[in-house]
Amino acid sequence: MTAVLQIVFDGLSLGSLYALGALVNFSHGDFIAFCVFAMLWPSINAAAIVFAGNLPFYFLIPLLLLVGATLSVLSEVLVFRRFRNANPATMMIASFALGFVIRHLLLMLFSSRPKSITLWPSLGLPVEFLGARIPMLQVVTIIITLAVLAALSLFLKRTRYGLEMRAAADNFSMARMLGVRANGVILLAFAISGMLAAAIGLILATNSGTADIGMGANVMLIAFIATVIGGLGSVPGAVAAGFLIGAASVVFQATLPHDARVFRDAFVYGAVIVVLLVRPQGLFAPKSAKQRV
Repeated sequence: MTAVLQIVFDGLSLGSLYALGALVNFSHGDFIAFCVFAMLWPSINAAAIVFAGNLPFYFLIPLLLLVGATLSVLSEVLVFRRFRNANPATMMIASFALGFVIRHLLLMLFSSRPKSITLWPSLGLPVEFLGARIPMLQVVTIIITLAVLAALSLFLKRTRYGLEMRAAADNFSMARMLGVRANGVILLAFAISGMLAAAIGLILATNSGTADIGMGANVMLIAFIATVIGGLGSVPGAVAAGFLIGAASVVFQATLPHDARVFRDAFVYGAVIVVLLVRPQGLFAPKSAKQRV
């Protein structure tokens, strides 16, 4: 029973990261690292020189959320807005180019060495739950994820801006003709995405104890896969798929033979391929979604 509970909490905790990542713009992987390094003084030494990271949590968390939102909004104003009418391939290239610039800016300021940082060490202490010893950070991560998902769901369904955002996502041209303020809706969407990227960065840095320039890449890759198998255009589907992938990763890690555990990700991606072969439109695709070829 204890081992099962541990697997459940591990799966929920990892799935929470992937679920949050599925709500973030795919180009924001480097934003995650930027928000984490915003806590440090620029230095190419192996030891991190902590600056904002020494602030109390009630100052640090809003500050990093503001950093993520500001960076995301600036990227929309300076980069993506200029390509708004371009084809998707051009937008994708612009996204990769922006990530390339941010990554190499961090390399110039901090070097490529991962830096050790310590945030809220008390979160690493275990708590007892039905005989299982669960790290407090896992519990906090799950609670924060559920709270964010609930708040985002209420925002999208109950507020004017949320309804405008959903209308713009469904049919942008029609939404503009009906009076939806395009620039405001897009800026708000980017700001929310940037704040989510900052939240993911905080969770990753607290969990791993390191700041690494590539720390957001793997999360965003799996989050992108979650949006695909969940069904493009389905926010609940992307979230559910994120939790499923997290659970599958933990189950494979716990059940595979010891020598095969290094290939855990290969088994996970193999399961994803099988899902897409059986249901190419995704597991939770909305009825209006077109089937992918």
